[in-house]
Amino acid sequence: MTIEQTVKVHRALGDITRFKIVLHLQNGRSLCPSDLSHELNEIPASTLSHHLKVLIDCGLLIREKSGTYIDYSLNFKIAEKFLTKIEIGD
Repeated sequence: MTIEQTVKVHRALGDITRFKIVLHLQNGRSLCPSDLSHELNEIPASTLSHHLKVLIDCGLLIREKSGTYIDYSLNFKIAEKFLTKIEIGD
């Protein structure tokens, strides 16, 4: 992993919305954008799209297309280098 990619990951995780997206995917789930939006209290699609792109660009998310559906999942090869299991209480 390069220094540039490491910096990209840290910057991506520095945003609370992107950090929440990673938290929702850390248990191995794959979610579509509408499910993620619902999980994140209905953030606008354009905002969610921006955050997903940043997470894909740094390598933390994997985008899987099946027909007209797109699911996003955590790239555990990258995530395990930066994250440990995080549990957030209410």
